[in-house]
Amino acid sequence: MSACPVKIETAEYEFLVSPLSTGTRAVPKEPHSTAVRVDLGAVSHPGRVRQRNEDHFMVAKVSRTLEVLLDNLPQGQLPHGLGEDGYSMVVADGMGGMNAGDVASMLAISTGLKLADKSVKWGFKINEKEARELLERMSMYFQEIDRRLTSKSESDRRLFGMGTTMTLAYSVGSHLFLIHVGDSRAYLYRGGVLTQLTRDHTVAQALADAGQIKEEEVRQHARRNTLTNYLGGHRGKIKADVRWLRIEDGDQILLCSDGLSDMVEDPAIAASLARREPSQQAAQTLLDMALDNGGRDNITIIVAGYSIPKPENEAVDHLQPSASSGEPTEEFPVYQGPKTPS
Repeated sequence: MSACPVKIETAEYEFLVSPLSTGTRAVPKEPHSTAVRVDLGAVSHPGRVRQRNEDHFMVAKVSRTLEVLLDNLPQGQLPHGLGEDGYSMVVADGMGGMNAGDVASMLAISTGLKLADKSVKWGFKINEKEARELLERMSMYFQEIDRRLTSKSESDRRLFGMGTTMTLAYSVGSHLFLIHVGDSRAYLYRGGVLTQLTRDHTVAQALADAGQIKEEEVRQHARRNTLTNYLGGHRGKIKADVRWLRIEDGDQILLCSDGLSDMVEDPAIAASLARREPSQQAAQTLLDMALDNGGRDNITIIVAGYSIPKPENEAVDHLQPSASSGEPTEEFPVYQGPKTPS
């Protein structure tokens, strides 16, 4: 993996329709986040060619609980299930000479975790306002990570030019938030269909987006692994893609470095996930496929399988427009970060 010597902007902020937009179609009440079960699995391997693994990953469960120890209220006056659960998954694929790639991906994840730990608020209750604030914090974390990587690179000659991709997925209940820089990917497997949720920030993909090459040519293009956007070297002016979407019962989320996506085509990935193996075995199966196909790069894979029960109360929380209703939808502008002086 290498950085692009020319300036081609590929990261962008989508205007997404909020999953909580109001309208005319009823949406069932959401299950409590503690009722959602997530089967998690992860693997990382240097591959068959490279001696060192510059990928790093993290999978974490984030919980908030309140336990009533003593009280004298009448029975039934205190609510049950005073708590919330969330899950965070991140893949970072480092680049740079010597051991700089190792350091970049490691620092990116550890710095992000420290920033989150210092935050006065974690995102649990999901509504329009909370989602906006959560996406804003996530974007600011990426900017701070970029600043710190840039500073480290410039202060240590051994680490000069280091950088890393980072793809992070954070789920609370049936809501999934994504923030992404580089060409590590996030996929959704639902109902037999594999959908890529992220857009690669590479020269080849930028050429395809500009219509200079065909989309099917990207996979074999000489610049398919040359990054146009990554953490490190931007002094905090990094641009990241962010998304907010709903997940459903039975969904599988896949995060991976390009060591998988370059070696195994999407139809084969979908066929593998269709086997519905436990997540750890599913990750290992995909790893074996990438190794069997050559394993030319480091390979990191995270698989999350979601079991989302129907809520006990089927009453509706709000209304949402149907695709055929003809009613206008409320667009959700994804946070673009504070403007920085040039």
